[in-house]
Amino acid sequence: MNHALFVAVAALVLSGCALMPPSEDPVLIKLTELERRLETIERVVQNQSLANLTQKVSAIERSGDEMQGRVEELEHKSANTSERQRQLYVDLDSRIQELETSATARNSVSVMDGGNLPPGQLPMPSGSDRDNYQAAFELLKEQRYEPAASAFQQFLVTFPDSELADNAQYWLAESHYVTQQFEQALSEFEIVIETFPGSRKVPDALLKMGYCNYELQRWDAARGSLTRVQTQYPETTAARLAGQRLQRMQEEGV
Repeated sequence: MNHALFVAVAALVLSGCALMPPSEDPVLIKLTELERRLETIERVVQNQSLANLTQKVSAIERSGDEMQGRVEELEHKSANTSERQRQLYVDLDSRIQELETSATARNSVSVMDGGNLPPGQLPMPSGSDRDNYQAAFELLKEQRYEPAASAFQQFLVTFPDSELADNAQYWLAESHYVTQQFEQALSEFEIVIETFPGSRKVPDALLKMGYCNYELQRWDAARGSLTRVQTQYPETTAARLAGQRLQRMQEEGV
């Protein structure tokens, strides 16, 4: 009896479930909800993975840009270092050549009879204009004024178009000035101004013309040359020295 009753109740329950529509089936509803939540979780995980990947790519790109910047900076520094080394090398080589030229010039002059030069002969007959200019200048520095004047004079005859011709002409005049040959020095300083008007030696030549005229007691001519230095070359050392000599002349009443 009991068994028959259980079978009947079970049949009734099963028939009731079978007759229930899917939209009201709690099992189906639960499964549907779980499926929807699973899809949501999968989308979130997928989006997070893409975001992480994007961040990683961006980080890699930034690192690449930084590395590129560092490489360019190192290349720039390397280029600057190479250029500085090249300039130092050129400067050092130039200075060594100047020292060698100077030493050669001194040796060439010293082997002559006390530095005396035969008339019409260069200190270094087989040397360049720069070699002979340096040799003549060494004679002047050593206060051997007569051979220095001869050397500069022959330099101007042999190398009239040298870029050192204006300097040579000035030092020729100076070699006469320091030996108190003021008339001859005055003529040589005038040549500097007339022949090389664009030379940097012009203000100094004008100043020395004033000095020569002062020593020759040609007061007006001296004052004219000194004033010209102040007017035409006001920012030079020559102008300052000209002002000092004019002040001296004023104090002397000449």
